[in-house]
Amino acid sequence: MSEMIVGFGGGCHWCTEAVFQSLLGINQVQQGWIASSGEYQDFSEAVKVHFDPEIITLQTLIEIHLLTHSSQSDHSMRGKYRSAVYFAQHAEEEPVRKAFSEAKKALAVETITKILPLAIFKENEERFLNYYQTKPDAPFCEIYISPKLKLLGERFSKNIKSPNQ
Repeated sequence: MSEMIVGFGGGCHWCTEAVFQSLLGINQVQQGWIASSGEYQDFSEAVKVHFDPEIITLQTLIEIHLLTHSSQSDHSMRGKYRSAVYFAQHAEEEPVRKAFSEAKKALAVETITKILPLAIFKENEERFLNYYQTKPDAPFCEIYISPKLKLLGERFSKNIKSPNQ
């Protein structure tokens, strides 16, 4: 099994965590904050996704990411919710850029999403991890996360884990 690591930020890390945890080929989702470099060195809510590219492609992950947060909106909370795809190692920058370009083409969207190096990752406190899995009936989950998971089921059904996986 080969494994890649990529970071995703854009919306609440509880939402992003639940989206990627629901997918086949995902080995681990770490929820927390990512800092990049330069003008993006402040921490922003994000997840680190460990995945098997033989089961789910980087392009598919990026398509899902672009569809499940407001990737076209430069709203006032972008400091806390930076729209980004983070590459973990320099050698992964070009494959991430290529997959990002293909994902945008497949979805026919323009985004404000940045491609950035992942400089530092800080995991969230344990009590906030696996938020959707432990609180699916919480109002936040019903309002924000469940609709994203429904969209995934409609558009990416072949990539969704079955309930017993």
